[in-house]
Amino acid sequence: MTFPITSKLEKIKVLKLKKMFDCIIVGAGPAGGTAAYHLAKKGRSVLVIEKESLPRVKACGGGVSPAIAQWFDFDLSPAISVKVSKIRYTWKLEDPVEAELPVPMWMVKRDVFDHFLIQKAQAQGAELRDKTEVTGIEFKSDHWQVKTNTETVTGRYLIAADGAKGPMAKWLGFKESKKRQSMVIEAASSDDSNQKVNFEFGSVKNGNIWSFPKADSASISIATFRGGEPKNLSKDLMEYAKQIGLNVNQNQLLEHPLSLWDGDKNLHTENAILAGEAASLLDPLSAEGIRPSIFSGVKAAEAIDGALGGDGDALKKYTQVVNEEWGADMVWAGRLAGAFYRFPKVGYKVGVKLPAATEVMSKILCGELRYANVANRAIKKLSGSFLPGRG
Repeated sequence: MTFPITSKLEKIKVLKLKKMFDCIIVGAGPAGGTAAYHLAKKGRSVLVIEKESLPRVKACGGGVSPAIAQWFDFDLSPAISVKVSKIRYTWKLEDPVEAELPVPMWMVKRDVFDHFLIQKAQAQGAELRDKTEVTGIEFKSDHWQVKTNTETVTGRYLIAADGAKGPMAKWLGFKESKKRQSMVIEAASSDDSNQKVNFEFGSVKNGNIWSFPKADSASISIATFRGGEPKNLSKDLMEYAKQIGLNVNQNQLLEHPLSLWDGDKNLHTENAILAGEAASLLDPLSAEGIRPSIFSGVKAAEAIDGALGGDGDALKKYTQVVNEEWGADMVWAGRLAGAFYRFPKVGYKVGVKLPAATEVMSKILCGELRYANVANRAIKKLSGSFLPGRG
């Protein structure tokens, strides 16, 4: 039996629709790229959907601990812009103190870093469809149907890794997390002598400003972590950039809401899990996001692979692992943030300025130390040092 041309085209469309991926990952950030790499390496069929065209600009400071290397079996150095070993703190642009980082911090440009991870995943067999926006999802008996602006695809499992602003968590029925306000400026810089991380305290209520250098630029970020949102974050950020000698304009401002960890939560549902910022994994004290996103991508891949292998509790275990191995310590980070931002000037003098503080935070960011090991003592020190009028 022969088919008219139009019928053949329709048949091709039907066959394409019926192609079933083991896992569809929405979002090509660190969580999505990591999960895609590890799943594809295990021989699973993976599709990554990203609404932007890769490589794409991403509002982010770009600081990451070298501890992430433990989760990959390839060299990450091509995706690292610079390695920084010095850090500088100021209080209202005064009272500076500099310290040496025990372990150099990696600075990455997110367009380069994220694309690098995706390319590694593609080399393992993962498929990428960028410039593709997900417009809806629907669970059909035992698989997900994902509708996009170009086609409909199906997958047995789904990883929502579309970030703090993405709609996937809401579509999957998860409670929306409160977002904190944050802004970033990416500014060109040719000053090789200023290759240090800068943290400015006191200029922003319930938050701070930080500047992370890159090979030919700098990322200056501002964010609040507690209480109500200030009205002039953009003005404060522009003023700080001007004070440190960067020539920037309002058009360079990029908004980037932060979804901080706010307590144990369910991260899985029917054949789907949340990862990265979609799961609100950001550290509530430091706003560290890349390392926990990669951690969640690794654990998400393990969970999906387990589920595909017949483990009926694999997704439930994912929620448990993330809550226990990451969330439990973030509770202490949140308590420490609460104490610090209640008495920020005291915190700067009796905490931040001490050489031991940089060493402790460096170990925490490298996973060698947990907030639980130091938070109680630090909170007592902050509270005991408080005198009326000093905060």
